[in-house]
Amino acid sequence: MAAPSLVLFRRDLRVADHPALAAAMAAGPTIGVYVLDDTADGRPLGGAARWWLHHALTRLAADLESLGVPLILRRGAQNTVVPALARDVEASGVYWSRRYTPWGVAADKGLKAWASEAGITAQSYAGSYLVEPWAVQTKQGRPFKVFTPFYKAMQAAGEPSLPLPEPEPQEPLLLTVKSDTLADWALLPTQPDWASGLRQTWQFSAGERTADFLDTAVNAYPDARDRPDIDGTSMLSAFLAFGEVSPRQVWHAARHRASLEPAAATGVEAFLRQLVWRDFCSSLLYHFPHIADRPFQQKFEGFPWANDPGALRAWQRGQTGYPWIDAGMQQLWHTGWMHNRVRMGVASFLTKHLLLPWQAGEAWFWDTLVDADPAQNIANWQWVAGCGADAAPYFRIFNPITQGDKFDPRGLYLRQWQPDTLSYEPGAAGIRPIVEHRAARERALAAFATIKGA
Repeated sequence: MAAPSLVLFRRDLRVADHPALAAAMAAGPTIGVYVLDDTADGRPLGGAARWWLHHALTRLAADLESLGVPLILRRGAQNTVVPALARDVEASGVYWSRRYTPWGVAADKGLKAWASEAGITAQSYAGSYLVEPWAVQTKQGRPFKVFTPFYKAMQAAGEPSLPLPEPEPQEPLLLTVKSDTLADWALLPTQPDWASGLRQTWQFSAGERTADFLDTAVNAYPDARDRPDIDGTSMLSAFLAFGEVSPRQVWHAARHRASLEPAAATGVEAFLRQLVWRDFCSSLLYHFPHIADRPFQQKFEGFPWANDPGALRAWQRGQTGYPWIDAGMQQLWHTGWMHNRVRMGVASFLTKHLLLPWQAGEAWFWDTLVDADPAQNIANWQWVAGCGADAAPYFRIFNPITQGDKFDPRGLYLRQWQPDTLSYEPGAAGIRPIVEHRAARERALAAFATIKGA
């Protein structure tokens, strides 16, 4: 038998539209590898993401098995585990999808250097985004800092290439090397088992959800996507974050829908714009890696953030006394997901009403979201906090009372996550508000005034 190749899976847990897998299988016998590396995203995965990963890897292993490809699980540092495994199986090459985070870029450069010294083929491919972050630049050859010009440049570049089909199956490989099991990793919570709501919520596949959304909801998407009281969004974010579906697959499925039903075109365009925003966030973190923990806008380095652990804890628990905020935090805890319109509200409340640093909210979302994605999480939190690229102005402070009335006019979302609560007025759920809206707004504007001229 020819020497096998290794395909490293990270945030690309699928078999279709996977250029690295396709290339490896075209070259000969192939082995899949997933390394649980706590440094892969600069920090360990959060609890909700670990729950998702368990199920995503279960699905990936079954899909690879149908192709005759075994999946080996190992835990440790990627650049220690992979060379050792390559020696064990006498691998001829290593293939992977490129990463664009500062941690991923550094690790994969090290892996290529090892492969070169070892005389092993090392091939990387695009596969996680519509385009790679260096492919869309200003006329001056610089990265975009504003989304709308980025979006227009993406439009001018034409349609993304068509997704690749699944590779043809290979003869099943029989391996004697050791693999961890998912049970070894204990990714699922046990004591306590807080994941019952996640299990109830996520009972569909990426393909099922894509088809259902495009068949039933995309026409109304431009307006419905702002309504948490109805099923108006794609809910594909976790599947995209872990690469169970590629953005190209989603893009072309949406384009196909618009070609079949012209009335869907406006909704499809609004939806695809969100996929481009995902690319924009990736581009920001790639070109400006300091935003991982520092503000994009330097003047915010001197912002007078508060230090109030009690207020942070109340926000995390959904006990702020503002039903719009608390409903969102309850949805997050129960489902591992939160409607985007509500995400903006709870993030604004944390950074402006409570004057707590965006990093604290970003860390909480990282731990509790099934769709936690490094670039998206960081860029979106900075956007709401007013300190990011193309950010909402800091003085745009979402009103947690009128937001609920506007986007949940029938109170359906309110009653789902704040039972027996009849209005979005502060204290309506029987919890004393931790801040007064008008006073908090004035305090936030005063804080911003201290750095406005910086």
